[in-house]
This record gives sequence, C-alpha cells and structure tokens, in this order.
Amino acid sequence: MVNPAMKPPFFLLFLLCSSHLVSSQRYNALFNFGDSLSDTGNVVLGGLPYGMTYFGHHTGRCSDGRLVIDFIAEGIGLPHLPPNTAKNANFNKGANFAFIAAPALPFDFYHERGLSKGLWVNASVHEQVDRFEKLLPSICGSPQGRDFVPYSYPPIELLDELSLILNLRNSADCKDFLSKSLVVVGEFGGNDYSTGIFGGWPLTKVSSFAPHVARAVAEGIERLIGLGAVDLIVPSVLPTGCLPLYLTLYSAKDAAEYGSRSGCLRRLNTLSWYHNAGLRRQIDRLQKKYPSVAIRYADMYAQIFDFAIDPLKYGFKAGALRTCCGAPGMHSYNFNLHAKCDQNGSTVCSDISAHVSWDGLHMTEAAHRIIAQGWLNGPYVNPPILSSSSS
Repeated sequence: MVNPAMKPPFFLLFLLCSSHLVSSQRYNALFNFGDSLSDTGNVVLGGLPYGMTYFGHHTGRCSDGRLVIDFIAEGIGLPHLPPNTAKNANFNKGANFAFIAAPALPFDFYHERGLSKGLWVNASVHEQVDRFEKLLPSICGSPQGRDFVPYSYPPIELLDELSLILNLRNSADCKDFLSKSLVVVGEFGGNDYSTGIFGGWPLTKVSSFAPHVARAVAEGIERLIGLGAVDLIVPSVLPTGCLPLYLTLYSAKDAAEYGSRSGCLRRLNTLSWYHNAGLRRQIDRLQKKYPSVAIRYADMYAQIFDFAIDPLKYGFKAGALRTCCGAPGMHSYNFNLHAKCDQNGSTVCSDISAHVSWDGLHMTEAAHRIIAQGWLNGPYVNPPILSSSSS
C-alpha cells in the first residue's frame, strides 16, 4: 500500500522562519495537553502510512508527519515533545500529556447519560493536569530538596519544618520554571461532541455538553496558573462540518444544509461555533481574573474554514474536503468507514501536500505547518507566539 522508503515531499510554501534561534527565545520548555490533534505518542495505534512523510514510521501522531505542536516546538527552538508516558525520557524541555480519543470531561459524565459505548481513553483535562502535577517536581524541583537525606534522625518537629522549607523552595523553583514555559491547553471538546453524535443524540442535545466542556478547560487552565503557568495558548475546536468523516456519515439531501462557498455542513459547524464562543467567554473571564497571565485563543476553526473557502490560496490543489489516505465511499470525500487509512483497501494520494485532510478526521503535515505559522507569526494567535517570546 505504501512504500516506506519514499522520500518526503519538499514543501516550499509557508516555511517556518528559520531566523528565530533558541538563544533569542525566552521559553525554556513547552507543555501540551489535548487529544489526537496533538498526541505525539501516548497512544500508538497501527503503523504506516501514519508518520510516512517525516518520521518514516508511525510515532502515535495522527498524520502523515508532524503536528502543529511539533512545528510550534521547532519555531521556539525546542525539541519535539516526548509523550509523558515515555520511559527514560528527558522532560526538562517539556512533555506532552495529550491522548488520542481523550475527552475533556471524565467518563462519569457520559456513563450518567448512557453514552459509555466508544469511550476508551479516560484522559480528561483534569486527569492530564494531574499527570503534569505529579511529573513537575522531577523537572523543576530543587535538586537539594529531591536528594536531601538527614545524616541523623532529628526530632519529628524539625523534620516537619525542614520538609516545609524544602517544599516551599521546590514550589518556588517550579513556579519560576513555568513562568518561562509555554503551555498549550487543547484542543479539547472534539471527542466529547463525537461521543454524543455517534451515540445518536440530536445536535440540539449534544450542544448541552458545551458549557461543561468549556468549564472543564477553564478549570484546567486555572490549575495550571496556580502551578505557575503565565503564558498559555488555548485552541478552538475544528469546524466539524468541514471534516470528510462527518461530511460522509451525516450527508444531507438539501443543498441549503451546506455552505455555498465552503461546502461544509452548516449544522455541525454551528455546534463547533457554539463551543468556541463559550470557550472564549471562559478565557475572557480568566484573563480578567488573572491580568498578569497571558491566555491566548488559537482560532483553528477560522483557519480550517479558510482552507475550505479558498484552498488554492494555501496551495491545496486537491481542496480541503477530500481525504488523502482513504478509499472511495458513498460520496466524493474519499472516506470509507470500512477502509479507513492504514486498513486494507485504503490508499495514499500521490501528492499529500495538496490535501488538508489526511485520514478524514486529522490533517496532513502540510496543513499543520500552515496552522502553526498562523500561531507563531499571526494572525490566528494574537499576539503571535514569536512576537511575545523574544527576549
């Protein structure tokens, strides 16, 4: 199906600026939370053709190559993030806590609503922040505090006092460390809404999840601020109605159901827009509560929608709505639920960089590169990451 030895295509469009050297950046680490849009190996499923373009093998990334978070790391002069579950990894420059299929909300939320089917990765926002909080002392805690062993056994009162001093010192060390780190919180929400949609719930009922999801993300952000984070990026959900999987499974007979210019399903995009509006309100609330902290919204919805409106503007000659890795299905989106990417019957398109969609749900490396450009240099993160990270 795929030749693992094939050379990756050479991208000339929207290359990230190479003049931003690590010495000119103030970020000492990058931490990421989210789902399959940014998981770099906490969950590894299948094999090639995933990873074929850049890595030459599947690394757990849901793409042919690098993700947005990989390009962000490169853009600020840091290495690609190791998954937090990696053994013997060095997390001093950052870690990735995202998991494929992770919902923002805990499983209990869905069990109570009879939507347990399909849930399999219980890695909610709070679960991921819990993992981060447990890992943090090993990254930034005082070495003296970690290695301290009394030569004798002083009174318990003195040990308690020493422990308090060391904990305070470690906490101060970590707050200082995080104040010089970039933290990306999301995307979260896509798997929450798909749980309801695939469970057969009407969109009006699925939309009732949105306030819960946005609040969970806000609570996660607030916990991270409490640990010392002062520079956070919070991505929106994608326009679901522009994804080939949903366009295939939930097609409509009425042409009015589709955007006249984008070809996306209006009702699904309305759900995504509703989530993003609630998320922005939560961000605005937190920004007022923590004026010394930068909490920036990354508008992936607008980016993907712009791809659909004018794909040629970005070099996507195959458009934004046709899957690269897939098989012909009921419609023209090259998505077939019975021959998904990496399954028998699927094939990879000849020019991956001409496509936005990789497998019907996730994007190609070419699309990730351009999205990251919009975060690093604007206008989809305001102010852009690079403009605020130069020392």
